[in-house]
Amino acid sequence: MSFSRSRPQEFWTGARDIIPLIVGAIPFGIIFGTLATSNGLSAGATLAMSTFVFAGSSQFIAAGMVATNTGWLLIVLTTFVVNLRHLLYAVSLVPYVKELSQWWKVPLAFLLTDESFAVAIRRYEAGIKADEKIPFQHWYFFGAAIAMYVNWQLCTFLGITLGQMIPDATGWGLDFAMSVTFIGIIVPYLKNKPMVISVIVAGFVAVVTASLPNKLGLMLAALAGISAGVTSENLLRNATTSQGTYHE
Repeated sequence: MSFSRSRPQEFWTGARDIIPLIVGAIPFGIIFGTLATSNGLSAGATLAMSTFVFAGSSQFIAAGMVATNTGWLLIVLTTFVVNLRHLLYAVSLVPYVKELSQWWKVPLAFLLTDESFAVAIRRYEAGIKADEKIPFQHWYFFGAAIAMYVNWQLCTFLGITLGQMIPDATGWGLDFAMSVTFIGIIVPYLKNKPMVISVIVAGFVAVVTASLPNKLGLMLAALAGISAGVTSENLLRNATTSQGTYHE
C-alpha cells in the first residue's frame, strides 16, 4: 500500500478507498428512506435521522419501533445497545488518534461507522507494518467517513423522493447488499483461530437469538463472539507460550 503525504491527497485517497463499501450501502440507504416514510415518519424527520443519527442499523430499528408506537425511551435504549459495537471500534482506533485534538476526535467519533472503521484501521495497520510515520492519516479516515456520510444522505433523500414510486421496494431484498458488505468487511480479519472462532460463535448466537425483542440478540451475539475470541486467544497463548510458537 502506498501512502500519500498531503492533507488533500490523504482525504481523497480515503474517499476513493471506501467506494466499494459505499456501493453496498446504496440500496440500504434508499430502502431506509422508503421504509421510514412508509412507517409514518415525515420526510423531514427521516432526513434529520440520517443527518444527526447516522447509524444505518439503528435507524432501521428506530423506524420500525416508531411504526408500532413504541415509547421514545425504549427506542433510545434499543438503538443505544445496538450501537455499542462502536465502542469496540473506538478502542481499536484509540492508539492511532489519541494525539489528535478534540476538534478532530469529536467529528471522527460521530462519523465512525462499520465501513469507515474497516477502511481506516486497515490504513493505520498498514502504516505500522511499513514502519512509516504518516502525519495526515486522520485525513484519510476523515475522507472515507465524509464520503460515506454524503452517500447516506443522498440515498435517504432518494428513498424519500423516488422510493415511493417503486412498487414494494422494501420487498425486493436489496437490503441483502449490506449483509454482503459486512461479510466483505469481516473476512480480511479472519487471520487466526481466535478470530474465526469469534465470528462462528457470534453468527451462531445471532441466529439462535434472532427472535428476541428489540434486537437484543445482536448484543448477545456480539458479547458471545468477543468472549469466545478472548477466551480462545488466551487458551492458545497459554498452550504455546512455552514453545514460543504463538503469533498474533
